Amino acid sequence: MAKIIKERIPTPERSVDERVKSFAEVNLGYTFELAQKEAARCIQCPYDFAPCIKGCPVHINIPAFISKIKEGDIKEALRIIWNDNTLPAITGRVCPQEDQCEGACVVGKVGTAVNIGKLERFVADYAREQGIDKELLEEELKKIEPKDGKIAIVGSGPAGLTAAGELAKMGYKVTIFEALHLPGGVLIYGIPEFRLPKEILKVELEKLKKLGVEVKTDYLVGRTVTLEELCEEYDAVFIGTGAGTPKLLNLPGILLDRIYSANEFLTRVNLMKAYQFPEYDTPIGVGKKTIVIGAGNTAMDAARSALRLGSDVTIAYRRGKEDMTARIEEIHHAEEEGVKFEFFLNPVEFIGNENHKVKAVKFEKMKPLEEKDKRGKRKIVGTGEYVTLEADTVIIAIGLEPNKIITESKGLKVNPNGTLVVDETLMTSIPGVFAGGDAIRGEATVILAMGDGKRAAESIHRYIESKKGA
Repeated sequence: MAKIIKERIPTPERSVDERVKSFAEVNLGYTFELAQKEAARCIQCPYDFAPCIKGCPVHINIPAFISKIKEGDIKEALRIIWNDNTLPAITGRVCPQEDQCEGACVVGKVGTAVNIGKLERFVADYAREQGIDKELLEEELKKIEPKDGKIAIVGSGPAGLTAAGELAKMGYKVTIFEALHLPGGVLIYGIPEFRLPKEILKVELEKLKKLGVEVKTDYLVGRTVTLEELCEEYDAVFIGTGAGTPKLLNLPGILLDRIYSANEFLTRVNLMKAYQFPEYDTPIGVGKKTIVIGAGNTAMDAARSALRLGSDVTIAYRRGKEDMTARIEEIHHAEEEGVKFEFFLNPVEFIGNENHKVKAVKFEKMKPLEEKDKRGKRKIVGTGEYVTLEADTVIIAIGLEPNKIITESKGLKVNPNGTLVVDETLMTSIPGVFAGGDAIRGEATVILAMGDGKRAAESIHRYIESKKGA
């Protein structure tokens, strides 16, 4: 057995001084040579055993595509990935691999896990840059046999895009209905350019269109067209509307100016290009001091965006650092870039000035207990002590919940938390209407949503086939 190489090959990154001045992508990805060196660390667990495959929500044959990188056959590596994931340039950048495939990696038991995510990204990027992806797509298009059946996809986030791609590969006619003026869902409005460049997303979307997927933007299902109307016109419907309604804090001063939900803030910055004002018409007010309340990936994205817009940024979290839900890489980058962290602070009031703009946030100091809650986190209690931090901008990033417009549709059963009720096939209470992603989970990860999209596509195929035999 070959000697295990315990330490991973790092990927090049922009310097801190360079990256805090722009929204250019931070991680530069592997070169061909570095990718082959990192691929050599994989010990090639057999398919039926490989923990990394079991840890991947879309079950990519990870050892196989890494083996092809070692051989230098990037086209075949991409083909293997495409069998299970049509959007590798996206997942390679934003998937929380450390909690999934890399978290299960056998090499990680004795050293650092193989850098599966960055290798996946390398394959997608190299194939795109060399034209390999176009060549492979032409080959895949020739294999598609058209099927009878039209499917409507509601929402163009990761769940909807994945379902659309899988169904198009099966030969179905697929139409995506997107409420906003650009497709991509959270991928385009919620994730900053420095983590997921819009150009990368555009290329991946073009691939779906070449597979025959039609995209209709500015279509708000529930208003522009009803779910009932879609059911009449299409053989099946998939709801992948995500969780786009922000949770807010019902505290004194919440209506003061320059208090944003992270959703609004990131949408203005990303989708409406506020960071390029006045070249683009959407301004966004970010003062000298910004406080971000929350500790997930969205909080990191908002904080790092505000920092790039020229603000001094502090993240305030009611628990300790060990309980933060953001990716380790994102926390590390935020710290490198100068974002400050304040722990065990729970907001109780927003304080305004005479112009009704926020000027400070009052927090109660919290303390942890030894007792843990059902999520495994230490319970916290208030101390009765308070501290006030100055801020002329506040961004609230404490989570999202499903949009109620679609859940108001007649016949759809909804859970108490606003998510859609589905069965084991991901079918909702309306026959022929399926759902996945945050619409059924609440706020979750991109790759889990994609896993749902893939499962739903398989269920939709079986559903349509069963109707033919009825």
